[in-house]
Amino acid sequence: MWIFLALVSVPLIEIALFIQVGGWIGLFPTLATVILTAVLGTMLLRSQGRGELQKLQKSFQEGQDPRGPLAHGALILGPGSALRTPAFFTDAIGFALLIPPIRARVIDALAKRITSATIDVSVNGQTVHTNRGQQPSDVVEGTYTVEENEVPDTEGKTPGSSGWTRNP
Repeated sequence: MWIFLALVSVPLIEIALFIQVGGWIGLFPTLATVILTAVLGTMLLRSQGRGELQKLQKSFQEGQDPRGPLAHGALILGPGSALRTPAFFTDAIGFALLIPPIRARVIDALAKRITSATIDVSVNGQTVHTNRGQQPSDVVEGTYTVEENEVPDTEGKTPGSSGWTRNP
């Protein structure tokens, strides 16, 4: 429902702002302002997007957590793209999200509403990713062993084999 309200209210806000600003400063200054914000927004989008892409690549190369650069990149790309459209309200939001401290606060607020679960992955006995959060209460850790008597060896199947593959 809130998406419907946004799709209806944002264009209405934009139309009202065009009428108000056009009444205050006139038609041609309003059009010049819209074109100027689009050009400035495109330049800022490119420079900040390039910077976040470099941070993302560096985090991958160094094996660091890429969530920060990914979140910043998403908040630059989405609202930053809105700067390329002729508008005032969405431009104000887009320019605000191009300011790193404001973007960081938005990311912090969104992170509080998002829950995620991670798992531990071991490769050759070395832990690649660790769970930094709480374990969900419905997860039970354990080990198991396959007993030789549980699965009969029929038609060349090895115990525990599904039969779809054959062991050499």
